Amino acid sequence: MKISTKGRYAVRVMLDLALNNNGECIKVKDIAARQGLSEKYLEQIIAILNKAGYVKSVRGAQGGYRIARDPQEYTVGMILRLTEGSLAPVACLEENYGVCERCDTCETLDVWKELHDAINQVVDGVTIEDLVEKRKQRTEAMDYSI
Repeated sequence: MKISTKGRYAVRVMLDLALNNNGECIKVKDIAARQGLSEKYLEQIIAILNKAGYVKSVRGAQGGYRIARDPQEYTVGMILRLTEGSLAPVACLEENYGVCERCDTCETLDVWKELHDAINQVVDGVTIEDLVEKRKQRTEAMDYSI
């Protein structure tokens, strides 16, 4: 399994919106500049996040985007599933796959299930708020080393 740029950038966008959440809307060009991303690609990602209700959009001169809910309500897993779809390492573990013909005789199925469980445990155990706190700790550590 490989996380695409869309998934990675969506997590970065949500983190950026949480870090810069001061009640005002944030423009795509500002997020793109801070994250070193293409505005065009970022607009596609924001559209996915907006449609899912993860971000709110405001039109007009003072418009832009802001995170819709508290950062602790979003897990990395939620964002990745939104942008990537299933995080299952093999097709037979995907929700809509149905019953695998070989599941009764597949010696490797338990390995794939354990891997899937481990992936879900990690990505569902990290919230955007956790990433905000990591950023704050890293920034504080950098300030002390100067």
